[in-house]
Amino acid sequence: MNNNQSPMLLIAKESLTEQAKALINMSEELGDEFVKAVNMILNTKGRVVVCGMGKSGLVGQKMTATFASTGTPSFFMHPAEAFHGDLGMLMRVDLLILISYSGETEEIINLLPSLKHFGNNIISIVGNVDSTMAKHSDVILSVKVEREVCPNNLAPTTSTLATMGMGDALAVALIKARNFQAEDFARYHPGGSLGKRLLTKVADVMHATNLPVITRDTPLKDAVVAISEGRLGLVVIVENVKVKGIVTDGDLRRALVKQIDMNQASIGEIMTISPITITPDTMLVDAEALMLEKKIKALIVADQNNHLSGILEIFDR
Repeated sequence: MNNNQSPMLLIAKESLTEQAKALINMSEELGDEFVKAVNMILNTKGRVVVCGMGKSGLVGQKMTATFASTGTPSFFMHPAEAFHGDLGMLMRVDLLILISYSGETEEIINLLPSLKHFGNNIISIVGNVDSTMAKHSDVILSVKVEREVCPNNLAPTTSTLATMGMGDALAVALIKARNFQAEDFARYHPGGSLGKRLLTKVADVMHATNLPVITRDTPLKDAVVAISEGRLGLVVIVENVKVKGIVTDGDLRRALVKQIDMNQASIGEIMTISPITITPDTMLVDAEALMLEKKIKALIVADQNNHLSGILEIFDR
């Protein structure tokens, strides 16, 4: 370690290290209660309703966002608002996740009689497993930590991270249990860059007009002009409306090195026969993976009959 590091940097590193240790300790304590919680969520016929106050509430809001975006219908219910009418949002088939490190948060304790009357299953995420909240729960998930990294052991820091970690652990376990795939994630994120990539098809972004198309008899010198005008770094050789080959600007450079007569030779002498093609309904993410694998920057798009449909560049969006 650099002994000249500033005190603030040392404090930050110590804080992160201690929090990491707390998460590791928590993971080692996970057992049957966690499995029971996951199965309870999987089997619920309603929504997962997360409820917490203060910092726990903020973590709960993040938790519901993660659940909802990964296939578990969920929403956040503020405990104080719930006590004044928002309990009407609940259905009997909903599952409650209550968050309180002390397990004695007044706003949540006030809700317990109503929740028990409704008959909702309750999962508690709590630091004190002997608390009132824990005793009225069907499943208890402990997020107990030795101490907060706050120098005064007061501000919720390590405990907040542990709670968020528990929520993420539940979400990940549910993702695996539901076999939730990237395509499913994209459906819930259509406006994000990931969603766009996973939902976009090649046909949506390919070049489909003014394509650089020539025949195999085209002189090389004319092919140079076609490649330049097409601005895609290639020409496609088409005969009888079917794709027969491709020539890239790299192929032309190699032809020049071999001193091929540009005035006499035809494009057919250097073209790549039966080039790699994809169909218009191929998902863009799959097309990009293929291009990266083959180390090519453009792909010919052809239909099932090998008729030219377009050209896809790797940076098309």
